[in-house]
Parts: sequence; structure tokens; C-alpha cells
Amino acid sequence: MNSLTDNVIMLKVKAGDLDKMGLLFARYNRQLYGFLFHMTYHREGAEDLVQQVFYKMLKYRHTFTGTGEFIHWMYSIARNTLKDTYKSKKQQVRHENVDDMAEQLSGGLTPEEQLEKKQAKAELHQAIEKLSDDHREILALSRFQELKFHEIAQILDITESAAKTRVHRAIHELKNIYTKNGTLKQ
Repeated sequence: MNSLTDNVIMLKVKAGDLDKMGLLFARYNRQLYGFLFHMTYHREGAEDLVQQVFYKMLKYRHTFTGTGEFIHWMYSIARNTLKDTYKSKKQQVRHENVDDMAEQLSGGLTPEEQLEKKQAKAELHQAIEKLSDDHREILALSRFQELKFHEIAQILDITESAAKTRVHRAIHELKNIYTKNGTLKQ
């Protein structure tokens, strides 16, 4: 069953074999969670959004044509779900504590180095939160999800060169925010 492509599996789901959605969930729930977490910095919210995305994939399975890659269709649904959830309700996304991530990254460092790394990571997260939604989204796709420019272009329905330009601009904006606010202002 693992040899089936994502498109074939989704077409089977579309045809009524709903149990096959479990295979797609197993393949993509962590990746999707990573994207949504980097967009919200809220663990429980990202988990809820993953569930909503898979629910919407089932609900709107009739819209999957199989002509493009499944992952692009999935990310389109994820983007729309995120926008519906956070923009329509105008909810403020809170920054989640990064202590556990800093601990994982700090292996073998002195306590001073661990503190510096933890502070730098917290400042980076604060800078990312100050980015526009579009810039935060494109950085999440390119840097955290490690998608290629052509994949980002398909997900966002733009050209590959536009995707490259947007990533470059987002990195530039992030760098400006991060360096301008050496001690970031709340």
C-alpha cells in the first residue's frame, strides 16, 4: 500500500474509499503540523488546524482532480483554513514558550551559551511574528517545510520567479526586523 502515490490514494478517497485517508494522514500530519505551527506558534491551535484540514480534504474530496500534486492541493486547503480561522475571527496568535526547543538544541553547550541561544531563538520568533502574514507564510513553506520554489509557486498560484522574489523579500524583512530591534520591542 505504501507504493501508491498520494494522487492515487486521494483519488481512491474521492471514489469513496475513505479509509485511505488514514494513509495520507500518516504521511503528512507532521509536515502539515510543522507548517501550521510556524504560521501560528500555537501548538494546540496547530493541532486543531491539522484536524480541520484533513476534515476539509474529506469534505471537499470531490474537488481533487488528480492533475496536480496532492501536496499542493493539501497546502491550498491548509492556507485557506488558516485564513478562515485567524482572519475572520481576528484572533491574535500568541507566541508559545520555546524552552523545550531550546533544550533540544542546546546539547553540550555551557549554561551561558544555552541562555544566549535561547534568547536568540526567542528574539527570532518575535521577529517572525512581526512579519506580514504573506511573508511568514512563504518562509514557513520555504525554510521550515523546505519546499522547492516551483512547489511554492504552485501552492500560491504564482510564478517560480515570483516565489523566489517573495522568499528573498521575506528574508530581507526578517533580517531588518531582527537586526533593527537588537532587543526586540514588544
